Amino acid sequence: MKDEKKVSEAIEYRRSIRVYDPDQPLDTELVKRCIEQAALAPNSSNMQLWEFIHITDKALIQDIAPLCFNQNAARTAQQLVVFVTRKDLWRRRALANLEMIKALYPEKPKAQQSRRERVIKTYYGKLIPNVYFDFFGIYGWLKYIMVFITGLFRPIYREVRAQDMRVVVHKTCGLAAQNFMISMAAHGYDTCPMEGSDTWRVKRLLGLARGAEINMIVSCGIRKSEGVYGERFRVPFDEVYRRIGQ
Repeated sequence: MKDEKKVSEAIEYRRSIRVYDPDQPLDTELVKRCIEQAALAPNSSNMQLWEFIHITDKALIQDIAPLCFNQNAARTAQQLVVFVTRKDLWRRRALANLEMIKALYPEKPKAQQSRRERVIKTYYGKLIPNVYFDFFGIYGWLKYIMVFITGLFRPIYREVRAQDMRVVVHKTCGLAAQNFMISMAAHGYDTCPMEGSDTWRVKRLLGLARGAEINMIVSCGIRKSEGVYGERFRVPFDEVYRRIGQ
């Protein structure tokens, strides 16, 4: 394995590879370490509502390939990593954060607690449950109406419905996937994020929890020359960049 690339070099190196070399296997433990890097991604409220399914079984990869519509990136992959959102675990994750906070700040009378301590305990003990809890969408709409009325008079966080929180956890999971792909590129390994799949069938095949949702499937391997379909294309940077200020 070559020396690990710098971040900027890894970003430049990373391409979405459609064809992998079948004669170049991957170091499974190294891929696992890259997944550990994925878990260090920034995420909303440190809730970490994700799971990473690392697939090295060749037969299972071949079973998944048709569910990815037989994309070359799936058919020729040496390994797959399925990035999964777990919004349904919000209670467990909030409690884990709260326990960590209690370990940092031993129990004491409220009058002796610092403002930071009071705020962060309230955040995970009351605010997070209020934001994530819903009842068949009804409570979400009640929250939305209250937020809308309050927002007429002052700035307020408006994404409080179940579908809003679903977007939040998928954005978070996407950040983890990007961490993973850049980490793989740093080691000279290649990836391709695939959204084109029958996620319902993949979920059943993998036996994922009812509340789990597939964010994306990332195929892994080492590129063949034909695996890069062309020169990297990006619209002119000036079309997407806008500076405000001096």
